Amino acid sequence: MIKSMTGFGAHEADVLPLGKVNIELRSSNHKFLEIVFHLPEELLYLEDRIKKAIEREIKRGRLTCVITVMGSKASHVTINRDLLQSYLGKIHRIKEQFKIKDDVNMDTLIHLPGVLSLGTSRVRASNLWSKMKPVLYAALEDLVKMRQKEGRAILIFLKTRAEILSKSLAFIKTRFRKALKEKLAKIPTDEERSAFIKDTDIAEEIDRLTFHIRNFKNKLVKNGSVGKELDFIAQEMQREANTLAAKSFLASISSRVVQMKSQIEKIREQVQNIE
Repeated sequence: MIKSMTGFGAHEADVLPLGKVNIELRSSNHKFLEIVFHLPEELLYLEDRIKKAIEREIKRGRLTCVITVMGSKASHVTINRDLLQSYLGKIHRIKEQFKIKDDVNMDTLIHLPGVLSLGTSRVRASNLWSKMKPVLYAALEDLVKMRQKEGRAILIFLKTRAEILSKSLAFIKTRFRKALKEKLAKIPTDEERSAFIKDTDIAEEIDRLTFHIRNFKNKLVKNGSVGKELDFIAQEMQREANTLAAKSFLASISSRVVQMKSQIEKIREQVQNIE
């Protein structure tokens, strides 16, 4: 069953020793799978594992993964003593060189870049990953369900448009055969009839468009990622419809082709959102 590329999933749970962890997954249209991470520093080393877990469920789309850690139970203040010593040494030399008598106060020291940092005790990747997985999978499940729900709505829309195309093409096929027969009967010479057929015969275009519509319907009920295939088929349908419009010699057929092109445009807009 087809899935939309647009969706949202989130889950929140206590993950010791981090505290409360919230994972949000947002996805939108994209030609390929692109994953963007916004992770706290203490979880950066898990990015590759999180990415692989997402790739098993999501095949196309631009996905943003935001992980927030709240109320960490393992937070602590770290003093970079080596860096502080380096700062003090350089400050002392500057004071001597420029004859500066002012003292450096504590407030200045603690606000120097990198002196103080708030961190979390690092936990072994294997241990933390086993605790993070249920939270991630729950968020992923929500995301996939939303993408499936939107996919079902798109499927109904596309099936309806494809059926309209089939009926319109059946009308054009019947009307063209009748009109061509009547027109040829009024042309006096074989040479003129041959020239007219060469310029206006749309039988091949009708056959190709019939094939594309049937192929499109078959792809709609396939499992897996079919968005690119559907987009390609829709482009081919549009190409054949343009040729039909250019070669048509009847106003009734031209009018119906214009309606078909409108339906194909609507199809192309929707398949852009299919995984």
